[in-house]
Amino acid sequence: MVGDRSKKLKLSENPEDVDGELILSIEKLQEIQDSLEKINDEASDKVLEIEQKYNEIRKPVYDKRNEIIKSIPDFWLNAFLSHPTLSELLNEEDQKIFKYLSSLEVEDNKDVKSGYTITLNFNSNPYFEDSKLSKTFTFLEEGTTNITATPIRWKEGKGIPNGVDHEKNGNKRAPVDVSFLSWFCDCEQKDDDLLDIHDEVAELIKDDLWSNPLIYFNNEELDEEHGDDEADDEVIEVPFFLEKIEEKDEEEDSEEDDDEGDDEEGN
Repeated sequence: MVGDRSKKLKLSENPEDVDGELILSIEKLQEIQDSLEKINDEASDKVLEIEQKYNEIRKPVYDKRNEIIKSIPDFWLNAFLSHPTLSELLNEEDQKIFKYLSSLEVEDNKDVKSGYTITLNFNSNPYFEDSKLSKTFTFLEEGTTNITATPIRWKEGKGIPNGVDHEKNGNKRAPVDVSFLSWFCDCEQKDDDLLDIHDEVAELIKDDLWSNPLIYFNNEELDEEHGDDEADDEVIEVPFFLEKIEEKDEEEDSEEDDDEGDDEEGN
Protein backbone atom coordinates (compact mmCIF):
# COMPACT_ATOMS: atom_id res chain seq x y z
CA MET A 1 0.00 0.00 0.00
CA VAL A 2 2.84 2.44 0.80
CA GLY A 3 4.51 1.63 -2.50
CA ASP A 4 1.28 2.29 -4.39
CA ARG A 5 0.88 5.68 -2.74
CA SER A 6 4.42 6.69 -3.63
CA LYS A 7 3.74 5.83 -7.24
CA LYS A 8 0.64 7.99 -7.11
CA LEU A 9 2.66 10.89 -5.68
CA LYS A 10 5.29 10.55 -8.37
CA LEU A 11 2.61 10.74 -11.05
CA SER A 12 1.16 13.90 -9.54
CA GLU A 13 4.49 15.72 -9.20
CA ASN A 14 4.35 16.82 -12.84
CA PRO A 15 0.62 17.12 -13.60
CA GLU A 16 1.26 18.52 -17.07
CA ASP A 17 2.96 15.24 -18.05
CA VAL A 18 0.27 12.96 -16.62
CA ASP A 19 -3.06 12.08 -18.19
CA GLY A 20 -5.92 12.66 -15.75
CA GLU A 21 -7.62 9.49 -16.93
CA LEU A 22 -4.47 7.53 -16.09
CA ILE A 23 -4.53 8.84 -12.52
CA LEU A 24 -8.21 7.94 -12.22
CA SER A 25 -7.53 4.40 -13.53
CA ILE A 26 -4.72 3.89 -11.01
CA GLU A 27 -6.94 5.06 -8.16
CA LYS A 28 -9.69 2.66 -9.23
CA LEU A 29 -7.12 -0.11 -9.54
CA GLN A 30 -5.99 0.59 -5.97
CA GLU A 31 -9.57 0.36 -4.76
CA ILE A 32 -9.91 -3.04 -6.48
CA GLN A 33 -6.66 -4.20 -4.90
CA ASP A 34 -7.86 -3.09 -1.45
CA SER A 35 -11.05 -5.10 -1.97
CA LEU A 36 -9.01 -8.18 -2.88
CA GLU A 37 -6.90 -7.76 0.25
CA LYS A 38 -10.05 -7.64 2.36
CA ILE A 39 -11.39 -10.81 0.71
CA ASN A 40 -8.05 -12.57 1.23
CA ASP A 41 -8.09 -11.66 4.93
CA GLU A 42 -11.63 -13.02 5.26
CA ALA A 43 -10.61 -16.21 3.41
CA SER A 44 -7.66 -16.72 5.78
CA ASP A 45 -9.97 -16.37 8.78
CA LYS A 46 -12.38 -18.92 7.30
CA VAL A 47 -9.54 -21.37 6.62
CA LEU A 48 -8.44 -21.07 10.25
CA GLU A 49 -12.00 -21.70 11.44
CA ILE A 50 -12.19 -24.86 9.31
CA GLU A 51 -8.76 -25.99 10.54
CA GLN A 52 -9.84 -25.53 14.16
CA LYS A 53 -13.04 -27.49 13.48
CA TYR A 54 -11.17 -30.42 11.94
CA ASN A 55 -8.56 -30.39 14.70
CA GLU A 56 -11.40 -31.25 17.07
CA ILE A 57 -12.54 -34.04 14.72
CA ARG A 58 -9.00 -35.44 14.39
CA LYS A 59 -8.32 -35.48 18.15
CA PRO A 60 -10.16 -38.73 19.06
CA VAL A 61 -8.68 -40.41 15.97
CA TYR A 62 -5.17 -39.41 17.01
CA ASP A 63 -5.90 -40.66 20.54
CA LYS A 64 -7.02 -44.02 19.15
CA ARG A 65 -3.88 -44.17 16.99
CA ASN A 66 -1.69 -43.48 20.03
CA GLU A 67 -3.33 -46.33 21.95
CA ILE A 68 -2.51 -48.77 19.16
CA ILE A 69 1.05 -47.45 18.82
CA LYS A 70 1.66 -48.12 22.53
CA SER A 71 1.23 -51.84 21.82
CA ILE A 72 4.04 -51.79 19.19
CA PRO A 73 7.53 -52.05 20.74
CA ASP A 74 9.93 -49.21 19.86
CA PHE A 75 7.47 -47.70 17.37
CA TRP A 76 8.56 -44.08 17.77
CA LEU A 77 12.23 -44.99 18.03
CA ASN A 78 12.07 -46.84 14.70
CA ALA A 79 9.98 -44.08 13.08
CA PHE A 80 12.53 -41.43 14.11
CA LEU A 81 15.49 -43.54 13.03
CA SER A 82 13.87 -44.10 9.61
CA HIS A 83 13.27 -40.40 9.04
CA PRO A 84 16.04 -39.12 6.71
CA THR A 85 16.50 -35.85 8.64
CA LEU A 86 15.26 -36.32 12.19
CA SER A 87 17.35 -39.47 12.58
CA GLU A 88 20.48 -37.30 12.46
CA LEU A 89 19.50 -35.76 15.80
CA LEU A 90 19.26 -39.02 17.75
CA ASN A 91 22.60 -39.89 19.28
CA GLU A 92 23.23 -43.26 20.94
CA GLU A 93 22.01 -42.08 24.34
CA ASP A 94 18.84 -40.61 22.82
CA GLN A 95 18.12 -43.96 21.22
CA LYS A 96 18.38 -45.73 24.58
CA ILE A 97 15.99 -43.19 26.13
CA PHE A 98 13.56 -43.39 23.19
CA LYS A 99 12.95 -47.04 24.03
CA TYR A 100 10.85 -45.63 26.89
CA LEU A 101 8.91 -43.20 24.66
CA SER A 102 5.28 -44.33 24.80
CA SER A 103 3.62 -41.63 22.72
CA LEU A 104 4.18 -38.42 20.81
CA GLU A 105 1.50 -35.74 20.49
CA VAL A 106 1.24 -32.52 18.48
CA GLU A 107 -1.52 -30.13 19.45
CA ASP A 108 -2.34 -26.75 17.90
CA ASN A 109 -3.25 -23.89 20.18
CA LYS A 110 -6.95 -23.12 20.36
CA ASP A 111 -6.24 -20.32 17.91
CA VAL A 112 -4.24 -22.40 15.40
CA LYS A 113 -2.39 -19.41 13.97
CA SER A 114 -0.85 -18.65 17.38
CA GLY A 115 1.27 -21.82 17.62
CA TYR A 116 1.41 -25.45 18.75
CA THR A 117 2.89 -27.84 21.33
CA ILE A 118 4.89 -31.05 20.83
CA THR A 119 4.66 -33.48 23.77
CA LEU A 120 6.71 -36.61 24.45
CA ASN A 121 5.23 -39.11 26.94
CA PHE A 122 7.62 -41.57 28.57
CA ASN A 123 7.23 -44.71 30.59
CA SER A 124 9.13 -44.92 33.87
CA ASN A 125 12.83 -44.96 32.97
CA PRO A 126 16.29 -44.87 34.58
CA TYR A 127 17.22 -41.53 32.99
CA PHE A 128 14.88 -38.82 34.30
CA GLU A 129 11.95 -38.29 36.64
CA ASP A 130 9.59 -36.74 34.10
CA SER A 131 6.80 -38.71 32.42
CA LYS A 132 6.01 -35.85 30.02
CA LEU A 133 8.23 -33.36 28.16
CA SER A 134 6.68 -30.53 26.15
CA LYS A 135 7.98 -27.89 23.76
CA THR A 136 5.68 -25.01 22.79
CA PHE A 137 6.03 -22.61 19.86
CA THR A 138 4.00 -19.40 20.18
CA PHE A 139 3.82 -17.07 17.19
CA LEU A 140 3.70 -13.46 18.33
CA GLU A 141 2.03 -10.61 16.45
CA GLU A 142 5.33 -8.85 15.72
CA GLY A 143 6.45 -11.88 13.73
CA THR A 144 8.73 -13.47 16.33
CA THR A 145 8.41 -16.91 17.91
CA ASN A 146 8.44 -17.55 21.65
CA ILE A 147 9.73 -21.01 22.60
CA THR A 148 9.14 -22.68 25.96
CA ALA A 149 10.19 -26.19 26.97
CA THR A 150 10.07 -28.58 29.91
CA PRO A 151 13.45 -28.78 31.68
CA ILE A 152 14.51 -32.39 32.23
CA ARG A 153 14.91 -33.51 35.85
CA TRP A 154 17.74 -35.95 35.28
CA LYS A 155 18.38 -38.77 37.70
CA GLU A 156 21.74 -38.81 39.42
CA GLY A 157 24.63 -39.23 36.98
CA LYS A 158 22.46 -38.92 33.86
CA GLY A 159 22.41 -35.27 32.94
CA ILE A 160 25.58 -34.07 31.16
CA PRO A 161 23.65 -33.94 28.76
CA ASN A 162 21.71 -37.15 28.11
CA GLY A 163 24.35 -39.06 30.05
CA VAL A 164 27.11 -38.12 27.56
CA ASP A 165 30.19 -36.30 28.84
CA HIS A 166 33.32 -35.35 26.92
CA GLU A 167 36.69 -34.46 28.40
CA LYS A 168 38.12 -31.08 27.48
CA ASN A 169 41.34 -31.33 25.47
CA GLY A 170 43.60 -28.51 26.68
CA ASN A 171 42.03 -25.18 25.75
CA LYS A 172 39.77 -26.83 23.18
CA ARG A 173 36.08 -27.07 23.87
CA ALA A 174 34.65 -30.50 24.33
CA PRO A 175 32.89 -31.75 21.18
CA VAL A 176 29.13 -31.24 21.14
CA ASP A 177 26.98 -34.32 20.64
CA VAL A 178 24.03 -33.59 18.40
CA SER A 179 21.12 -34.67 20.58
CA PHE A 180 17.38 -34.64 20.06
CA LEU A 181 16.62 -34.25 23.75
CA SER A 182 19.09 -31.38 24.08
CA TRP A 183 17.29 -29.66 21.20
CA PHE A 184 13.87 -30.49 22.61
CA CYS A 185 14.56 -28.98 26.03
CA ASP A 186 16.44 -25.95 24.72
CA CYS A 187 14.30 -22.80 24.60
CA GLU A 188 16.89 -20.01 24.66
CA GLN A 189 16.09 -17.20 22.21
CA LYS A 190 19.33 -17.34 20.23
CA ASP A 191 20.38 -15.94 16.87
CA ASP A 192 18.28 -16.30 13.73
CA ASP A 193 20.17 -19.34 12.41
CA LEU A 194 19.53 -21.36 15.56
CA LEU A 195 15.89 -20.25 15.64
CA ASP A 196 15.64 -21.52 12.05
CA ILE A 197 16.97 -24.87 13.30
CA HIS A 198 14.27 -24.96 15.99
CA ASP A 199 11.61 -24.15 13.40
CA GLU A 200 12.82 -26.69 10.85
CA VAL A 201 13.01 -29.60 13.28
CA ALA A 202 9.66 -28.75 14.87
CA GLU A 203 7.93 -28.45 11.51
CA LEU A 204 9.33 -31.81 10.39
CA ILE A 205 7.84 -33.41 13.50
CA LYS A 206 4.51 -31.58 13.20
CA ASP A 207 3.87 -31.72 9.45
CA ASP A 208 5.72 -34.87 8.45
CA LEU A 209 6.44 -37.43 11.17
CA TRP A 210 3.31 -36.82 13.26
CA SER A 211 1.09 -36.68 10.18
CA ASN A 212 1.88 -40.28 9.19
CA PRO A 213 4.54 -42.01 11.33
CA LEU A 214 3.59 -45.39 9.89
CA ILE A 215 5.35 -44.49 6.63
CA TYR A 216 8.67 -44.21 8.47
CA PHE A 217 8.06 -47.17 10.76
CA ASN A 218 7.35 -49.32 7.69
CA ASN A 219 10.52 -48.03 6.07
CA GLU A 220 12.42 -49.42 9.04
CA GLU A 221 10.77 -52.79 8.55
CA LEU A 222 11.53 -52.76 4.80
CA ASP A 223 15.19 -51.94 5.46
CA GLU A 224 15.45 -54.99 7.72
CA GLU A 225 13.87 -57.23 5.07
CA HIS A 226 15.92 -56.05 2.10
CA GLY A 227 19.18 -55.17 3.76
CA ASP A 228 21.19 -51.96 3.56
CA ASP A 229 22.77 -52.45 0.10
CA GLU A 230 20.49 -49.96 -1.63
CA ALA A 231 20.84 -47.45 1.18
CA ASP A 232 24.64 -47.64 0.96
CA ASP A 233 24.48 -46.46 -2.66
CA GLU A 234 22.44 -43.36 -1.85
CA VAL A 235 24.04 -39.94 -1.50
CA ILE A 236 22.99 -38.55 1.87
CA GLU A 237 22.68 -34.77 2.07
CA VAL A 238 23.71 -33.10 5.32
CA PRO A 239 20.57 -31.65 6.96
CA PHE A 240 20.34 -27.86 7.32
CA PHE A 241 20.49 -27.90 11.11
CA LEU A 242 23.62 -30.08 11.18
CA GLU A 243 25.37 -27.76 8.73
CA LYS A 244 24.57 -24.79 10.99
CA ILE A 245 25.76 -26.59 14.13
CA GLU A 246 29.00 -27.65 12.41
CA GLU A 247 29.56 -24.12 11.06
CA LYS A 248 29.18 -22.65 14.56
CA ASP A 249 31.54 -25.27 16.02
CA GLU A 250 34.16 -24.43 13.36
CA GLU A 251 33.75 -20.67 13.94
CA GLU A 252 34.21 -21.07 17.71
CA ASP A 253 37.23 -23.37 17.24
CA SER A 254 38.75 -20.83 14.83
CA GLU A 255 38.22 -18.02 17.34
CA GLU A 256 39.90 -20.10 20.06
CA ASP A 257 42.86 -20.85 17.74
CA ASP A 258 43.22 -17.13 17.01
CA ASP A 259 43.18 -16.34 20.74
CA GLU A 260 45.86 -18.96 21.39
CA GLY A 261 47.98 -17.52 18.57
CA ASP A 262 47.68 -14.02 20.03
CA ASP A 263 48.71 -15.30 23.46
CA GLU A 264 51.82 -16.98 22.03
CA GLU A 265 52.84 -13.83 20.14
CA GLY A 266 52.34 -11.78 23.30
CA ASN A 267 54.66 -14.08 25.20
